[in-house]
Amino acid sequence: MFLLASFVCGFVFGLGLLISGMVQPAKVLAFLDIFGAWDPSLAIVMGVALIVTYFGYAIARGRGAPLLATRSQWPTTTDIDGRLILGSVLFGLGWGLVGLCPGPAIEALVSLSPAVIVFVAAMAVGMIGHGLWERRLAAPAQKALTADG
Repeated sequence: MFLLASFVCGFVFGLGLLISGMVQPAKVLAFLDIFGAWDPSLAIVMGVALIVTYFGYAIARGRGAPLLATRSQWPTTTDIDGRLILGSVLFGLGWGLVGLCPGPAIEALVSLSPAVIVFVAAMAVGMIGHGLWERRLAAPAQKALTADG
């Protein structure tokens, strides 16, 4: 059942990206070009997404346990630190330079556009590099924990 729910959520998300035009880099770049030929239509998409998310969270918080899990997993970290800022800057630079973010980029792979393929490959390399970096940073802390035990 969990797999079916995941598929339905992914399908609805992908359909929303497709209908909104978020998989079209030119449309995204036109939205970001506030001093040129600005296309404000994605602001409406984002505003509607925020409204739906607000009510979705309100409904989810009002429920007891989730339908397909033993407990809810709400975020607990609220700190704004250097890692969050750096990640936001990198995300914004990538989005602004190429007009794609991870979800729409994966969906746009079906276009077989060389630019999209290169973007997704670079994104994958970055994700793998980040994972290796995180493991490298966590290794000394893990050693300290096992040495104390």
